Amino acid sequence: MDDIKILQAIAEPTRLAIVRQLASDGEVCACDFTDCCGVSQPTVSHHLKVLREAGVVSGEHRGTWIYYRLEPKAAARIAALGHLLSAGARREPKRVAAKPALARA
Repeated sequence: MDDIKILQAIAEPTRLAIVRQLASDGEVCACDFTDCCGVSQPTVSHHLKVLREAGVVSGEHRGTWIYYRLEPKAAARIAALGHLLSAGARREPKRVAAKPALARA
């Protein structure tokens, strides 16, 4: 998984709202994202395309509707990055010795 693509995809507020709803509900019809995100259906479609291309979500056609869900590998990678950052934030900072001043000639 490409961490940069994933992070860029979820960095936009509407796409993050879509990911949060999928994390909460498991699976959501594309038509239902307009309520959570407060944007039009064409805008939702654009954001879902970006998320699909980044490998964050996948969709399944059922009749005329498309149901989306988080891709397990992408969700696991996002969780691993969060864990890594959280662990790093809890560590004591390394103390770096001050560099000696350069002697003037």
